[in-house]
Amino acid sequence: MMTADARTPSRLRRAPSWLINLVSAHSRRLVADGFAAAGARGYHYRLLAALDEYGPSSQAALGRHTGIDRSDVVAALNELAAKELIGRSPDPSDRRRNIVTLTAEGSRHLRELDKVLAGIQDGFLAPLSPEEREQLIGLLTRLADHHEKSW
Repeated sequence: MMTADARTPSRLRRAPSWLINLVSAHSRRLVADGFAAAGARGYHYRLLAALDEYGPSSQAALGRHTGIDRSDVVAALNELAAKELIGRSPDPSDRRRNIVTLTAEGSRHLRELDKVLAGIQDGFLAPLSPEEREQLIGLLTRLADHHEKSW
């Protein structure tokens, strides 16, 4: 595991890409552990959030909205369907394609996961003031938007 302590070379402590990677690894662990405690995974949250925001969608559209690979979308949707958090029905315009919808139980679970994620964010960003948090979010959003063009 990478750490940024007194033994870390100063070159690395001044390299934003290394620091972002370090903080990202910690963030992934916090989110994975928090969602696991709530009986979910990050993919579940991303898919439920996309369905809530965009409405009924094809599996392919969900993959595009969430950045999840198509085969992983199918596996995660199977898990969500087994918990009755989503519904699937054939697309009337193309019977080969499924339309995925959020169930009432899926909406309830998403609200629960929103609270879990908010708690994770509060703990993760604890050393920052509210103003610094907003500034960090703004800067990270700018970086993500800029580099998203090359993904």
